[in-house]
Amino acid sequence: MGLARYIAFRALLIIPTILLLYTLVFIVLRVLPGNPVLAALGTKNIPEEQLKALMRELGLDKPLYQQYFEYLINFLRGDMGYSMIIRGRPIANDIADKFPATLELAIWAMVMSFALGVGFGYVAGKSRGTALKHIARLYGSITYIIFIPALGLFLQLLFGRWLGVLPTGGRLSPGIYINSITGLYTIDSLLQGDFNAFADAIKHIILPSLTLGLVLSGPFARLTLSNMERVLGSKIVVAYRARGVREEVIARHVFKHALIPIVTYLGLQFALLLGGAVLTETTFNWPGLGTYLVDKIMYRDYTAIQAVVILFAFLVGVISLMTDVAYALIDPRVRY
Repeated sequence: MGLARYIAFRALLIIPTILLLYTLVFIVLRVLPGNPVLAALGTKNIPEEQLKALMRELGLDKPLYQQYFEYLINFLRGDMGYSMIIRGRPIANDIADKFPATLELAIWAMVMSFALGVGFGYVAGKSRGTALKHIARLYGSITYIIFIPALGLFLQLLFGRWLGVLPTGGRLSPGIYINSITGLYTIDSLLQGDFNAFADAIKHIILPSLTLGLVLSGPFARLTLSNMERVLGSKIVVAYRARGVREEVIARHVFKHALIPIVTYLGLQFALLLGGAVLTETTFNWPGLGTYLVDKIMYRDYTAIQAVVILFAFLVGVISLMTDVAYALIDPRVRY
């Protein structure tokens, strides 16, 4: 019952987070100068009567408070609204089409960042020398401040243009087709036994996931190193060495203790992952929610922007909840 109350309390915190982000986006979109219908149509040469009819059709002629609550209530019912650009196109259909690409990129980027950052931090943490520790700290500082599009363009030039070994954009090469099951091409190709398509999907996802993973790996490296050093200096390690336990075995036990704050940070990184995915997708022409959101911002498509922001907020809240629960299960000192 204690764990159930803890989960329920954490879950309830998702609601104000979503409301806050939705409110900010709603206000920002409305205070921007210009008419959103004219921005979506890309022209100013439209009769006044037709403009008013479009505003009325989209519900933009209503008071702001009414627009605010109507969209929120409809969203809770599962109605995300319709695109202002493609008339009659449900936003939910667009999100269903784009979300698998973003999810696949996020999964691979997180695997990359975790493997690179935690792996480097672990090796540096168990090292007796100080040189590797300094390199790990420097690596953590440099990678975290790298501008994602700049890194992406460099990797595109290096592996795509100069070496010519990896594609620089898209999810699949022309002529390669995968029947969508989960929407994740690397998984769908394996489910269908198409190893040629699987290899092609892997080639296309390496550069974007490596770009995003490198940037996010820096904090993991520093966090792993600092926690390894903290645990190695504790009395439990002194006791292990007094018993004659081998250093490799001690390092593995220390790593388990150091994983607790890393798991917590893993959930916090998810918010940065979504933000970085927007920049990564636009750099590599990756057809996910990031590029979709940028396109809709350019045309001030109110309904689409609001839907994506609410979805992002919900995903961050759910991942944070899962992280809190995992932390409570891993660390017995957590009280709920």
